[in-house]
Amino acid sequence: MRQIIAASLATLACMLAQPVAAQSEPPVVPVEKAPYHMPIFKNDLVMLLNVYLPPGGGRGASVYHTHSRDQISVLVQATEMGGQELGGQPREARRGTPGNANYTAFSKKPMTHRGENVGSTPFQNIVVALMYPEPGRFTPGSRANVAGYTQVMDNDRVRGWRLVLAPGQSAAAITQAAPGLRVVVDGGDLVESVPGQPDRAMHVRLGDFFWQDAGTTRAVRNSGTSQLNLIEFELK
Repeated sequence: MRQIIAASLATLACMLAQPVAAQSEPPVVPVEKAPYHMPIFKNDLVMLLNVYLPPGGGRGASVYHTHSRDQISVLVQATEMGGQELGGQPREARRGTPGNANYTAFSKKPMTHRGENVGSTPFQNIVVALMYPEPGRFTPGSRANVAGYTQVMDNDRVRGWRLVLAPGQSAAAITQAAPGLRVVVDGGDLVESVPGQPDRAMHVRLGDFFWQDAGTTRAVRNSGTSQLNLIEFELK
């Protein structure tokens, strides 16, 4: 009889323990569902997220998110950011450099983590997830001899450049050899010149983005009073 009672109590203890264990697992969502990660553009090639955390944003958050697609990121506003990988220890807060562009092959090694703004200014990162799994669909061009452009990355998925123009400075025409996009780090006024079309003036702001189809030839001129800092990519 005692053995039956003991076995029953052990079974009951296991049943009661199961919900507790389940509750201890933190919620995990894909990156596009994460708090402060706002989807802003998507086609069959890329998905863009505007990651914007105000001061205090994400502090003490219990929701983790997973990066599983190859990804480009452009940091447009930097502050002190803390974070933690799932199952790991909170990391020391650190501050990035505005304008930094990075590529990470998350398809080969996914990452699940959370982030929190522990600084006094906003954090903003433009994230570009690649929606097609294999490289080799496109062949990007070269801007090696075009003043103003500096190559910032070249890997099996993407080639990227920084375009910096002082007020009144122009960059000679380039042809967009593969589809891609532009992200604005330091905004202002610019004029684009496309053969056969009227010049197009525009005012661009920090964090703005522009999808760029292949085949377009364009020159760019800074028509404003502040320095322009743009990051441009072509896909592979």
